[in-house]
Order: sequence, then structure tokens, then C-alpha cells
Amino acid sequence: MSQTIFLVDMESFYASIEVARSPQYKGKPLVVSGDPNRRSGVILAASKEAKHYGVKNAERLWEAQQKCAHLIIVPPHMQDYIHASMEITSILKAFTDLVEPYSIDEQFMDVTHSQRLFGTPIEMAKQVQQQIWNKFRVRARVGIGENKILAKLACDNFAKKKEDGIFELRADQLKDTLWPLPVENLFGVGHRMKEHLYNRGIRTIGQLAQTKVDFFKKRWGIHGQVLWMSAQGVDYSPVKLSTHEGQKAIGHGMTLPYDYASLEDIHVVILELCEEVCHRARRNHVQGFTVTLGVSGASYEMHTGFHRQYKMPYETNSAPTLYKYACQLLDQFWDGLPVRRINVSLSSLSSDEAVQLDLFDYQQQQEDRELGKTMDLIRERYGKTAVLRASSLLPAGQARERAAKIGGHYK
Repeated sequence: MSQTIFLVDMESFYASIEVARSPQYKGKPLVVSGDPNRRSGVILAASKEAKHYGVKNAERLWEAQQKCAHLIIVPPHMQDYIHASMEITSILKAFTDLVEPYSIDEQFMDVTHSQRLFGTPIEMAKQVQQQIWNKFRVRARVGIGENKILAKLACDNFAKKKEDGIFELRADQLKDTLWPLPVENLFGVGHRMKEHLYNRGIRTIGQLAQTKVDFFKKRWGIHGQVLWMSAQGVDYSPVKLSTHEGQKAIGHGMTLPYDYASLEDIHVVILELCEEVCHRARRNHVQGFTVTLGVSGASYEMHTGFHRQYKMPYETNSAPTLYKYACQLLDQFWDGLPVRRINVSLSSLSSDEAVQLDLFDYQQQQEDRELGKTMDLIRERYGKTAVLRASSLLPAGQARERAAKIGGHYK
């Protein structure tokens, strides 16, 4: 029996949940968006009716309102979406124990050995769709393939455009189905990669697939080889229960409520991000050698900012240490222009059971480690804002407001 993989994708997930809980919105152009008076006013999800007016996910709210003056704007309810996603996972696990959440609204299923119980892949896909619809009134699209990349490509390029929302993409059909599509339809080809490929005369997925793999390996290394393999429909990765094990970095970022122009204000946010990153590192019992700082400028028209990293003298999961070296990157690379977004990450991870001590900073290292653990215990028991750095009480601080949110949006 050949392997059979599903990618189950929820149509306009956040918007569909909002319509299901408020039936008066059914059939109307609706978007789920952050606060329109703040920079978080970005479209997170748009209903089918809103997309009919050209509204797209990730565009700014004011741009969407220009396309559709009577657009219904609903704030996100992240806790509800997370709960629904977990419930959908439970539905899928009734068909197979091999379910891998790919995102909040996409999940892989290996149904290879479930067909004797639930019928053919098409029959099983219809059952999955019906059960999700019955419980949440959310339409699911199902891409079917012999591996994960074929299931993903089937869903993104074909199932989403079909009335029944189901499409099976077979490796022996790629020449007639997938290869004629524009190269940007291939998973993993973003805007910049599209430009690189177009400049080399590669306009379709078929042209990419028929180019020698050595060309891609020489130009883009492993990423280039993976793109070539994807165009060929080749993917050896199994559906795993532990998608996020062995992560290579721990990061946290935020879009600021207004443009930060002073060094002192930016320092406040960097310290808060370092606190969050190190808390997550300690929770996962890891520490890291490399700090990365990303800063995006405030202008949408002229892209400014930087993304730099620094290898610290020793591994750490202590916020003061991470903050120290993140600030050094800021001092070295910041151009002084107003800042819109800041991101901090810790990489080159290893277990924190063994600690490399600094000969000249041993006492401070020990104190920072114990302080971090104590703060973790207090926050876990009494909440994220039970203990804060004094700087978070300044006007630039965002820790208290972020504590009331999930993924940057209110619960």
C-alpha cells in the first residue's frame, strides 16, 4: 500500500470562527484585524466575501477599507482560535494517530493504514470535512499526496480552488498538473526567490524541475536542492507527532504601538524581549551561544533596519547577559532612524545542565541564573506581570499589555 498523506487546511480560519459565533455576519465581507488605531491594524483573516473585493491577508486595514467601504471589522479572539484548532486535532486523531499540526489552521495526517476503516482517501477526506463542519461550521480543504510536499501543493494550488475542496496530486501527474503553474506557486518560493528565478529565465515549476539540480545547489545550497526536490514531488520527511522538538533557536519579536526613536525607549523593549526569550529557554532547559537582533524601520516605502548576530563568550539563558550583547548590536548597527519592529533570538542551543563559567564574571553569572529561576517561579504561580523589571513601568514598556495577549493579539 502506497503512503497517503493529507494536508487539512481551514478556509479563512479566524474569519470562519467569527461568522460561526455571529451568524448575522454570514455572507458579508468580514475581516479579523488588530486595532485599526494602532500599527497592529493588519488583516489576519478575510472571509470569502471580503476576498471577492480583493482584500488579502497581511495587508493593512486601511488598504482593505479602500477596497470595500462596508467591510465588517472584528477583533481577534486568539484563545477561541487556539481552542478550535486543538479540537480539530482531536477530530483528526479519530482517523489516525499520526497527526502533525503545521500551523494553527493546517495539519498533516498520515492515513496510509486508515483506509480499511474509513474507505478510500477521497471518502476519508469527505468524512474529515463533514465532521469539522458539523462541529465548527468551518470549511476544510484537503490536499492528498504520496508525501507531505505533494499534499501541501495539492491543497494550496488545487483543493482551495475546487468546489468540494479536495484534490489528490500524484507524482506521475506532475507534468500535466503542477509543472505548468508559475514558479511562485511552488512552496518555498518567496518574492525574492521568484525574482532570482525569473532573472534566470525560470518562470514555471516545470522549468525549475527540468533544470539540473547542481545549478540550485551551487547557487542556494540546501535550500536550492529542496526547491528542486519539491518541484519533482520528492519529500522524505515523515508525519511526526513532535514537530517542534530539536528547535534551532528561540526568538520573540513585536511590532511597536508607535515609532520608537530614542535609544532609551528601544532598550526598554529589547530588555523585555530578552526576558521572554530567556524564560522560554529556561522552560525548555536550553541555553545558547548566539544572540540575534533584528530591527525594522518605521517607513513602509523605504526599508531600513538590520538583522545581525553575535557569538557571546559563553552560553547563557540569562536575560541580563543576552540584553548586554543585544544592545552592543544595536549600538553598532542602528542607523538612528525610527523603529517599527524589534526581534531578539537565541540560537546555537544546547542543554543547560552543564554551564561554562566565566573566570572574571562567575559571581554575577550565578546571581543572574538564580534570579531568572526565581522570577520564573513567581510568574508561573501569580502571572506574567507579578514581577517586572522597573523599566517596564516606563511609557515605552510593553510587558504589561503583552501579558494580556496571545501571539500579539488580545485573547
